[in-house]
Amino acid sequence: MNDPTRPPLWERKSLLRKYIRAQKRQYDVAQLETMSTEITNRVLALASWQEAGTLLLYYPLADEVDVRPLIKDAYKNGKKVLLPVVKGDELELHLYEGESSLREGAFGIMEPTGPLFAPENYDEIQLAIIPGMAFDRAGHRLGRGKGYYDRLLPQLKTARLTGICFPFQLLDEVPAEVHDIPVHEVVA
Repeated sequence: MNDPTRPPLWERKSLLRKYIRAQKRQYDVAQLETMSTEITNRVLALASWQEAGTLLLYYPLADEVDVRPLIKDAYKNGKKVLLPVVKGDELELHLYEGESSLREGAFGIMEPTGPLFAPENYDEIQLAIIPGMAFDRAGHRLGRGKGYYDRLLPQLKTARLTGICFPFQLLDEVPAEVHDIPVHEVVA
């Protein structure tokens, strides 16, 4: 039963996004870079990272964990690296073929120009590194509000889903709906 004294879910999510943006402003670029390095080092130590041959990553926005070192490490070590490309209301996954194969896409995000990775091949993805505005310890994720990953995650049936965020983005609880797909682990 709904609690009439509790704000609706959409409002709780909106307030949490504002809170996280305010938290991010408390750190300067150097502090966020230091945290990003610590987080990416933890990812590199994961068995799931070391064992995966096909990975889904993301090209970071300025206020997200900088995973470019992960992209470079995977590419250098011969792993198949996939990055999302915004197509309308959906994310397509394309093959990353080096820094020179990137172009600016939707929302100012760098996107790969490599071949499309067809949805029927998504079962080949062994590890997916997923960004978020916030995560909780149960793996629930709060995105930026456009639903791109909400539509993508149900298609990644066999991948290990690893959320990645700054420590202040890992919370005790994130508002979640029944259909939301939690990540398997969060690295913060």
